[in-house]
Amino acid sequence: MTSVNGLTLSKEYFEAFGRPMLEDQFPELLPHLAAGLAGSGSECFGFDDAVSQDHDFEPGFCLFLPGEELVSRREAFLLERAYAKLPKEFMGFRRALIQPAGGPRHGVLRTADFFRDKTGTPDGILTISEWMNIPQQSLAEAVNGEIYFDHRGEVTAIRGRLQHYPEDIRRKKLAGHLMMLAQAGRYNYPRCIRHGETGAAQLAVYEFVDHAAEIIFLLNQQYRPFYKWMFRALRALPRLSLNAELMEYLLTTDNADAMAEEKSKVMERMTADLLAELVRQDLSAAVCDDPEKHAASVNDGISDPGLRNAHILAAV
Repeated sequence: MTSVNGLTLSKEYFEAFGRPMLEDQFPELLPHLAAGLAGSGSECFGFDDAVSQDHDFEPGFCLFLPGEELVSRREAFLLERAYAKLPKEFMGFRRALIQPAGGPRHGVLRTADFFRDKTGTPDGILTISEWMNIPQQSLAEAVNGEIYFDHRGEVTAIRGRLQHYPEDIRRKKLAGHLMMLAQAGRYNYPRCIRHGETGAAQLAVYEFVDHAAEIIFLLNQQYRPFYKWMFRALRALPRLSLNAELMEYLLTTDNADAMAEEKSKVMERMTADLLAELVRQDLSAAVCDDPEKHAASVNDGISDPGLRNAHILAAV
């Protein structure tokens, strides 16, 4: 089987068959359409490999339609038929004959339906509460991949609104995760070790890694994807990416006495790196090595008084 990245497969399939089909059969609709690949699946993040090709991997693309006032239901139906007639095989891969679990990932989609599925809203305009509660992996799926063309600019504009958290939301999430990081790494892990609770100690390690990862993605102003792609995404970040290896070490080693001491040192080094980046980005004015004091400083910088005065763990 051909070795090819899913985004490359999609774009080449679109250029070979999708664009010509639209230009030949639907020239009057082209000004209203957008096309690309985004949403669920490792290929939309560029994380796919040979293993990924065992399911839901096919040549295809997303064709985004505006509302019925611009593209009618009949026109959408005709577009769906035309898409279905595109070649079933390309570069050694065949298109699936049935839809994957959870619905179609490729083909004709209403723009509003796509973003409503990912964020609960059709236009990417979210309230503070919605920003706080939408799963990060859903936000990541709303803005991943690539848009090949967008004549109206609607899809691009919505993706722009959703590209990263507003600064107040980012601060609230950072503050909460810093508090939880301190509890797991500095307090609970050593206490569990002293109690002889090695299983509980490893749960504390997991909590530390989980909150550290959240902080790193927030400091990079990127969303954390589905957990199985977290380390792949961490390694690709421009800041603090080396911590991915330390996290894997923490998760994959036991908690015997000598190892526990080393793991505590690793957590302290990681914490120091995260706090230094907070200060570098002017997110915290605290001058210390205490994550809880940095959390309070980050929270104090929130401009919205209601959000600033909400419980510090409100966004965790």
